[in-house]
Amino acid sequence: MARSGAIGVAGPSLFEEMAHDVNVSFEFFPPKTPKMEETLWHSIKTLEALHPEFVSVTYGAGGTTRERTHKTVKRILDETSLTPAAHLTCVGATKGEVDEVIRDYWEAGVRSIVALRGDPPEGADSYTPHPGGYENAAALVEGLRAVGDFDISVAAYPERHPDSANLAADLENLKRKVDAGANRAITQFFFEPDSYFRFLDHCESYGIDVPVVPGILPVTNFATLKNFAGACGASVPAWLGKLFEGLDERPQTRSLVAATVAGEMVRRLYAGGVRDFHFYTLNRAELTYAICHMLGIRGADEEV
Repeated sequence: MARSGAIGVAGPSLFEEMAHDVNVSFEFFPPKTPKMEETLWHSIKTLEALHPEFVSVTYGAGGTTRERTHKTVKRILDETSLTPAAHLTCVGATKGEVDEVIRDYWEAGVRSIVALRGDPPEGADSYTPHPGGYENAAALVEGLRAVGDFDISVAAYPERHPDSANLAADLENLKRKVDAGANRAITQFFFEPDSYFRFLDHCESYGIDVPVVPGILPVTNFATLKNFAGACGASVPAWLGKLFEGLDERPQTRSLVAATVAGEMVRRLYAGGVRDFHFYTLNRAELTYAICHMLGIRGADEEV
């Protein structure tokens, strides 16, 4: 028997209101093998139907995927209706070499860049600017602005970048990137909406006035997630680990749990006023597609 008053105590469902004013973007990484390339292009074509604002293509640590990144971005530009945004880092190259890459993108018709300091090359313990190179992401943004009128995204860290001494230093660094000409910031992934909303308050207090887009990482593999989180300073709540316990050999169930967790989070963010979302797809379309569906986005074949 239902207890009196139990129905409706929690208010309307997070999924009750259909969202019609949402913008999404997707991140991919360049493929290493023919099989991975097949998976990537299946994902790109699947998610193209959701009409994202742009899709970004990552850049390996130390610039190790420069050629593959450029090739993938150029193919997206040539063979799809999507707007590609190329990742670009300061690592392992002089200013002249980076400027050459920037000009190559501009001449190819690429107008969107994700400007990043970049991770240390493999085997290095910490980041060291390349002699004669751009010192950091703020300097890279200035370099981009000197070449052309790019749409520039930069990184933001709701839980602080591991190399920053404290949150204040991190926010000051983000402010420098914005003052240099960044159009928006995209956050590292997180799993507690409150941490994102607190970060927005901090950004406002520092005069950071560009959009700060939440980065959403659907959990495809919990062990991999913990490695990602350890490298970038993101926290993984204990409740999330408990949800994925015992599912290592149950990929379909794991995907259902992952979609539910991320679907609830994006709807909570939407309820808090967020209208732009950036998804780290890991080159897998279905999970991201499902989350976007729960957010209220429909592909052309789903529209009624």
